[in-house]
Amino acid sequence: MASTFSRAAPARTTKANKAPPKPRTAPSTGPAKVAMGWLHTAKFLTTAPELKHLPRIDVPEIAFVGRSNAGKSTCINTLTQTGRLAFASKTPGRTQSINLFSLGKQGVTDAVLADLPGYGYAAVPKEAKYRWQQVMGNYLQTRDNLKGVVLLCDPRLGLTELDDILLDVIRPRVEEGLKFLVLLTKSDKLNKTEAAKILSIVKLQAGGGDVKLFSSLKKQGVEEVAQHLWDWAHPAEKPVKAAKAADTQGQPADEVPPAQDDDEPPSLD
Repeated sequence: MASTFSRAAPARTTKANKAPPKPRTAPSTGPAKVAMGWLHTAKFLTTAPELKHLPRIDVPEIAFVGRSNAGKSTCINTLTQTGRLAFASKTPGRTQSINLFSLGKQGVTDAVLADLPGYGYAAVPKEAKYRWQQVMGNYLQTRDNLKGVVLLCDPRLGLTELDDILLDVIRPRVEEGLKFLVLLTKSDKLNKTEAAKILSIVKLQAGGGDVKLFSSLKKQGVEEVAQHLWDWAHPAEKPVKAAKAADTQGQPADEVPPAQDDDEPPSLD
């Protein structure tokens, strides 16, 4: 058989030596396509160094929380299919503002994503750390339009003591209907056995919340999480019906009224 590959046919030899093409991610379909398209409308809304500076908004708000370097910004950028919508500081613990991103087609804001500062980084001064524990505790307990919380954690560490404290802070609101989801980010760094083990452990620790494996690199869990967020923001709608409605509605978004001063904030410590 080797003699059949003559020098007169280099094109066939070159083609045979080429590396196989990389597998492509299958395009989203049905409800997943609607949810991903909705998240792709994300735009920066505002940033607030203190809770009292956040605008009061009448649409559902979904907060992303977690330790520094848990991958919050990368997760948000992956879900919204943007490069740098959520900014990730090169220095862990440096970001100390709540960033809001609006969602909605044709200029109609129907939900907001909130990127909260990471916690647990040892190099942050104690004063700043304590202040942000207070701000986050107050936000999670008192933000009226907060409908869901996404807690991100590194599966190699699992839920830490600070993560457990955060879950305790939101537990009363969860009992009243607040949704929460634990995302085990960077799951591509685990083998199947390790992933199954940590998934089982965190499900027990989470005490009732959904737990999902997530990888921005391999796009694992992206569409599933997108549908979770859609459902939280549109509890009475079906994605396909909502997609049809989005093509026919286009009312201007309401103006956001100023926020009132917050009361004495509870602490996350």
